[in-house]
Amino acid sequence: MTDDVLDYSRPGPFTSLDATQLPLIEGLPDDPVGICAAVQSLVIQPTDAAVLGISEDRIAEKNIRPVNELVTVLTGLDPAPLHQARTPETRVVGTCRHFATMACAFLRTRGIAARARCGFATYFVEQRGLDHWITEYWDAGQARWVRIDSEILGKSHVDRPEDLAPGEFLTGGEAWAQYRSGLIDPDTFGVAGTDHAWGWAEISGNAVRDLAALCKHETLPWDEWGRMTAAYEDKTGPEYDQLIDTVAAACAKDDPLALNRLFVDEDLAVPQRIVG
Repeated sequence: MTDDVLDYSRPGPFTSLDATQLPLIEGLPDDPVGICAAVQSLVIQPTDAAVLGISEDRIAEKNIRPVNELVTVLTGLDPAPLHQARTPETRVVGTCRHFATMACAFLRTRGIAARARCGFATYFVEQRGLDHWITEYWDAGQARWVRIDSEILGKSHVDRPEDLAPGEFLTGGEAWAQYRSGLIDPDTFGVAGTDHAWGWAEISGNAVRDLAALCKHETLPWDEWGRMTAAYEDKTGPEYDQLIDTVAAACAKDDPLALNRLFVDEDLAVPQRIVG
């Protein structure tokens, strides 16, 4: 990897659109919030899809990684341009990762620097950090990254879902740093709807996924590589904890050189079987 790979105003492996798909986004708003809001009517969560009776074959759409393939599914269900809201039955089935990554793709295609972030939302369940993905875009006027949750825009989970307040969402690295400092109970961080996927290993896994996302490889929430599985099985030790300390620090500093160096580490690099 080189520094130019981390030009967040340009698409990455999972956020590129095909040339034939570009006309589909021409009608999207020009502002970042408007672009993210449009995504809300393009994706449906698997649980909501199941309630509607959408087939198991279609539920498998949640396993699609590249946005161009998600758009292909969308236009197969409804060929309308993507600024036109879909009925729930004609939305692509995906998770919070798909909301975040699709928004990121559309922003990048418009030349707006954007990133998907993997971590934990603290606004769904009181005193819990739930596995979640959001988008952030660069606001040049304010000289800062603005965190936005496309999935909850217009809803009441937080006061301003278009500009999440500090602490409302923690990246994997931010949650890891707080865990290591004794500021959070790791057993309150994990995956909603599960009994087992809670604790420090879930935090470390999302720290690695967030590093990958910062390096423009937005994996699926359940993708595992490197020593993630060993961590989930409690088979790692202090050496791995220190590696995640390094990951968390590099993500916090937002240093392209440090991110690039870490991303090629054999324990951290996204394998070809995922990139595909």
